[in-house]
Amino acid sequence: MADRPPFEVTVTHDGLDALARALRAESDGKELRRELAKNMREALKPAAVQAKSGIMAMASSGPGTAPALRSAIAKKIRPEVKLGGNWSGARIKAFKTRNIRGFANAPKRTNRARGWRHLTYGREPWVQQHGKEQWFDHAMEGDTNRYTAAVHEAMENMARRLADRAG
Repeated sequence: MADRPPFEVTVTHDGLDALARALRAESDGKELRRELAKNMREALKPAAVQAKSGIMAMASSGPGTAPALRSAIAKKIRPEVKLGGNWSGARIKAFKTRNIRGFANAPKRTNRARGWRHLTYGREPWVQQHGKEQWFDHAMEGDTNRYTAAVHEAMENMARRLADRAG
């Protein structure tokens, strides 16, 4: 997430786009697309859990009166699937944390090696704070093949289902 795009399962776009087109051609295509997206999200849920545990493992200090930063970030991590349009694919995304201490980019900044700057209690001086470096990037390291295979399996199941209908 720092200088790289978020964790992304790369499924051949041609295959995914062809499957999305085939689903659109079916009479109940909308329902089938919804089911495919749901199955792909289900395949990525364990990766989201790993990312959530990565941020929850970040050290915490302070009085704890403000909204909890780590749990707010963890709530915003979820699988995202898009079929068709400008971008087709499946990925784990850490969405912005609006209304949490005025720190909308918390997932991105806490993952960054150089950390972030903020005022102390809203006043001078500015301080540099560091989170847990690469908590998002390293959380799913080594398991990407498993998640890629799970997404491929969800796609293949839907393709088989469509082929069985046609055959």
